[in-house]
Amino acid sequence: MNIFQSFLLGILQGLTEFIPVSSTAHLLIGQKLLGIPANNAMFSFLILVQLGTILSLIVYFWKDLLKMVKAFFAKPLSTQENKLGWFIIVATLPALVFGYLFKSAVEALFKTPLLEAAIRLLITAVVLALAEWLGKRNRSLEKMTWLDALFVGFAQVIAIFPGASRSGTTIGAGMARGLDRPSAARFAFLMSVPVMLAAGGYQSLDLLKMPGLGSFLPLLAVGFVSAAIVGWLAVKWLLGYLNKHSLYIFAVYCAVIGATCLVFTLI
Repeated sequence: MNIFQSFLLGILQGLTEFIPVSSTAHLLIGQKLLGIPANNAMFSFLILVQLGTILSLIVYFWKDLLKMVKAFFAKPLSTQENKLGWFIIVATLPALVFGYLFKSAVEALFKTPLLEAAIRLLITAVVLALAEWLGKRNRSLEKMTWLDALFVGFAQVIAIFPGASRSGTTIGAGMARGLDRPSAARFAFLMSVPVMLAAGGYQSLDLLKMPGLGSFLPLLAVGFVSAAIVGWLAVKWLLGYLNKHSLYIFAVYCAVIGATCLVFTLI
């Protein structure tokens, strides 16, 4: 991989991490189109470049996150901010546990990028379509319950595997529990912060053991910065879009790209 390729992949990560079309699937497709081999260095890049989009989330939601941190030490469930903080913890636990247990399996799946991207894109298309079709979307974030948080948390487990859309599965799960689109998206974004930080931190330990680390760090830095800038813009756009529009357009997009990947894989 060269600097230009890492720049392109960073833009792709920032654009697709929050828009529910699977950032990992698009990075796997981009990797294939750019002719970058599937190896341990590429796996590390795909995980660690997500920290750029985490930075964009923290910057965008810093007021909400600060309120939750301050309210966390109050009486449990006594305020909306305290309640939301506990719900994020509840929603985070399943992904942390399953992510640790299946780390080796996830790494293996990255070695067949187009097939895995196809499978997960098609799954995302189904999840988004069902969420729109079946979801009542009549509750705001203030009316969320711990059962809603747990349901969305187990949906996030799907996103541990490459190609699954984290935002797509978690937004869809929130809508399936009756949350309106903006509330489902807001919770999905906030709950992704601890999981993605944990994944990035864990992968950073492996990064320190990587041969040729000095030449890899500039590539990672370029991808990180481009992902952070584009990610902030993507969050801002999507939250505005979901106020008035459905997720069907993203479901159709995932179905078309997923089917295309599947055809190329079979050929």
